[in-house]
Amino acid sequence: MSNKLKVLVEKPEEQKLRDLGVRSWPIWIKEISTFDWEYDEKEVCLFLEGDVTVKTPFETVSFGKGDLVTFPQGLSCRWHVKQPVRKHYKFGDV
Repeated sequence: MSNKLKVLVEKPEEQKLRDLGVRSWPIWIKEISTFDWEYDEKEVCLFLEGDVTVKTPFETVSFGKGDLVTFPQGLSCRWHVKQPVRKHYKFGDV
């Protein structure tokens, strides 16, 4: 398994969120749904609400409110949104 294409889920300290400037990032909202997604560039996001499971060729990962999640560039996956999502997000270098 390639660590390069693994989803990283963290329970961040507030200081890390401040250092990253997460609260100034745009917000994305998504209803309960299932869809395929491919990451053309890295995405880092902080989940404010929701319950999601993402299946990749390498792993199945679940996350939700309070999780800081990093999706690597080049990752293809299937999102299963079990509870509506509200998240701050940023693409590219963070």
